[in-house]
Amino acid sequence: MGENSITLTIDGREVTGGKGQTILEIALANGISIPYLCYHPKVSKTGACRLCIVRVNGTMLKTSCTEPAGDGMTIVTDDEEIAAIRRGLLELLLAEGDHNCLYCDANGACELQALCFMYGVEPSGADFPKHRRDVDYVTSAGLKRNENRCVLCGRCVKACAEVQLMNVWNFTGRGSHAHLTSDMNDAIGESSCVQCGTCVQMCPTGALTFQEVLGRGQAWELEKESSICIYCGVGCKIDFYKNKEGKLVKALGNDDGPNRGHLCVKGRFGFDFVQGDKRITKPLIRKNGKLEESSWEEALGLVASKLSDIKAKSGPDSIMAFSSAKCTNEENYLMQKFMRAVIGTNNVDHCARL
Repeated sequence: MGENSITLTIDGREVTGGKGQTILEIALANGISIPYLCYHPKVSKTGACRLCIVRVNGTMLKTSCTEPAGDGMTIVTDDEEIAAIRRGLLELLLAEGDHNCLYCDANGACELQALCFMYGVEPSGADFPKHRRDVDYVTSAGLKRNENRCVLCGRCVKACAEVQLMNVWNFTGRGSHAHLTSDMNDAIGESSCVQCGTCVQMCPTGALTFQEVLGRGQAWELEKESSICIYCGVGCKIDFYKNKEGKLVKALGNDDGPNRGHLCVKGRFGFDFVQGDKRITKPLIRKNGKLEESSWEEALGLVASKLSDIKAKSGPDSIMAFSSAKCTNEENYLMQKFMRAVIGTNNVDHCARL
């Protein structure tokens, strides 16, 4: 053990961690589960939801996401009192919002829903003052915003400020009037939002969701396949999700890629062309002023002969190629290699640069 290592006991198990780590961080690193909603490893600590409370040294209740771990600490992550407090907190969250687990956009991918099932919590029917807010599913083609399901955890606010560096989301109002706002505007589409979707990927409830997946499959029905983004040379890793009909409906950033889970608007939403009804699947040749389908052999033969004629008459620099971000990096490499080695020109460009 190094000089920065500490040893503590969690639920009777001796574990090690580093100085400066919180109790929750050490617990999760050692495979010990503690419930939470506001915590996320990519943003700064909040301690807002209080669901991660643990008992420290037999007496004090502390939020494990913000409490620094100390050498020799004894931690209890769950007992009758802690469980009762967590159930009470969950009941309050359900009572203050509009959380219907049967008709939620995030059904199956909602962390609040999972915790309610874990602790057997259902809406209590308590008469809390509720300030209903309009659902925004019109102003943004990519994001849907339903503040009636927001638990004010602050993840989206911090994701936008600390990961995307845009500072679009914030909180306004006090007490029961507190709610989410985008640039002091209720409409996402009228804000400075760049539609990167980081806030949705970090949202633990159905408050922020992706438009494409709505009505096209529940979370447990979607099949995941990982791939590399086609739009530029960074090589962001993406987890694509397709529904039972085989249609791509959602894209999430993969934490193992160079993007570390982050995506731009192209990587997040630019997959619709794959199943677009306007996508050309066969080559077209203009004959008598009209485009007609042809075989690949005929089309490639025509292109080769035309390029050879132009090169012979006007030289290789009279030809240029414009490559596409909707091709793979390997295909784009072949295009520039073809232009330089076969045609003999450096006149090659790519749409991602523009």
